[in-house]
Amino acid sequence: MLTARRCATAPPGRHTDGRGLLLYVKPSGARTWVLRFQLRGKRRDMGLGPYPAIGLKEARELALEARRLIALGRDPLAEMRSQKSATFKEAATALIESKKSGWRHASHSARWLSSLERYAFPIIGNKNVAAIDTNDVLAVLQPIWPSKPETASRVRQRVEAVLDYAKVTGVRDGDNPARWRGHLAQILPRPSKVRPVQHLAALPWQEAPAFWAKLSGREGVAAQALRFTILTAARSAEVRSMTWRELDLEAATWSVPATRTKQAREHRVPLSATALAVVHERAGGDNPAPESLVFGSDAKPGNPLSDVGVTKVVRTMGGAETTVHGWRSTFKTWASEATGFPREVVELALAHRVGDAVEQAYQRGDLLQRRRKLMEAWAAYCCGAPDKVLQLQPRQAS
Repeated sequence: MLTARRCATAPPGRHTDGRGLLLYVKPSGARTWVLRFQLRGKRRDMGLGPYPAIGLKEARELALEARRLIALGRDPLAEMRSQKSATFKEAATALIESKKSGWRHASHSARWLSSLERYAFPIIGNKNVAAIDTNDVLAVLQPIWPSKPETASRVRQRVEAVLDYAKVTGVRDGDNPARWRGHLAQILPRPSKVRPVQHLAALPWQEAPAFWAKLSGREGVAAQALRFTILTAARSAEVRSMTWRELDLEAATWSVPATRTKQAREHRVPLSATALAVVHERAGGDNPAPESLVFGSDAKPGNPLSDVGVTKVVRTMGGAETTVHGWRSTFKTWASEATGFPREVVELALAHRVGDAVEQAYQRGDLLQRRRKLMEAWAAYCCGAPDKVLQLQPRQAS
């Protein structure tokens, strides 16, 4: 039989407490209680809820009550669902709320909710989550699968997660009709086969100085944020959420906390003299509070500048298809084609992991000083001083 300690520390797999009560531990560490029983010759699995919200004692009590109903010839699953039900929208809202604290960016919950509100809720939002079947899922996906395969794929994954959550919390039973492998994969084409992946548009690196010259003449926090984003080759969300505490102006570095990076680890960014000038321009001679935003919204004080605001600036100047994120590609292509900086220095400047697990285990430094030279060269190139850029040297024949 299980113990309280075993429930908390058991490795991934299925762990039995006896008489059909099981604790399932997923590779992610999530733990779920399930009661396995037979009724009228058919095996059934009944979700009792997640651990630790449902402790060992509570799980045993729920299992005991279910066994009592079975002994009377009654179906505990049917009776539980009759007492406890939820619409798809209610289950989705509850799932997003339960996962919110574990997401690194608050925008994740907004994106989840926005996609479900747009594509799923109008069709299945008010339907009992226990009654949703494959036809319902296809009604959500098929209208957008041919034209928006990437979006449709994300919606499918989120619908699948909601239905899994509903099963774990006891308001749904049976297989998940939104699962891909062995189910929807037999009906829908792979998203990658519907339309090739479209990479975010990037400005050719040869046009960067001309773009910068125009950008330098623009005023406003959005233009300042874009200049800083270009100079640091950072992700827009990291820049827009940057606080003054993260900056060390004496050391000319910006430390992006692990909670805000894609790789979930701190990333130090060396700041060129031009990037520092943007920061000082934002400070305006004041001494900002450490926790205040460097690029806060003027329209909504205390909130980060919106992605739309920065995107509007870059598209106004570079064309409708130009993107903020595309500047990371512009930077990488410039560094690869026009300079002699090693690949690992460029990749670390983009906060990418370099090499396999073995190489990462031995390469523990972040090459900050070498990256500082790279970012100074990038700033010099953007500002129209190509003589300061380290040019690519031809390899000598051996």
